Amino acid sequence: MYIPKYFKIADFEEIREFVQHNAFGTLVTTKKGRPIATHLPLQLIKEEEDYYITGHMAYGNPQWRSFETSEEALVMFQGPHAYISSSWYEHKNVPTWNYQSVHIYGPAHTLNEEELKQDLAKLLQKYESHRENPVLWDNLSPSLLEKELKGIVGFKIHVKEVQGAYKMSQNRNETDYRNIVEQLQNEKNPNAKQMAEVMKKKL
Repeated sequence: MYIPKYFKIADFEEIREFVQHNAFGTLVTTKKGRPIATHLPLQLIKEEEDYYITGHMAYGNPQWRSFETSEEALVMFQGPHAYISSSWYEHKNVPTWNYQSVHIYGPAHTLNEEELKQDLAKLLQKYESHRENPVLWDNLSPSLLEKELKGIVGFKIHVKEVQGAYKMSQNRNETDYRNIVEQLQNEKNPNAKQMAEVMKKKL
């Protein structure tokens, strides 16, 4: 990913938090030289000193079979994004687009059944534990789980390289920056309002 110096994010903890909050990612591998992609809920986990991306996909999805022949997988995560009008600047310029994006690279392999069960339990814990009637792994019937497990394939990607880009008008002066935030807050697009909230935290 091309990242101008103004927009590069090197703090892994900041990237880790971003991935946790924007965990619906895009997994890209290659099959016979052609890129293929699947959009999936994913987890970033730590095991001893290493980090991994984990997830699962339908057994009928041919992408998991490409793990053996793809030297590396690419996982992309995206946050809010918004059009930035140059009419919001003090001086004439061209419009642009603000966004947050993280790319993670590493080799992928499939999980065995026990590893898949553990990963699914963590996924349910993350998204269900705060609910009034949580659907957790231990609450589901063994027969249902056995049936559903036959239809999916779990995978793990060993994180080898991380690239983070937050293009949020860091190269603008304070007056322009504050005006951009104000203008984004007035937009009807929910993505624009989300970008304004993210930018406000940097003030």
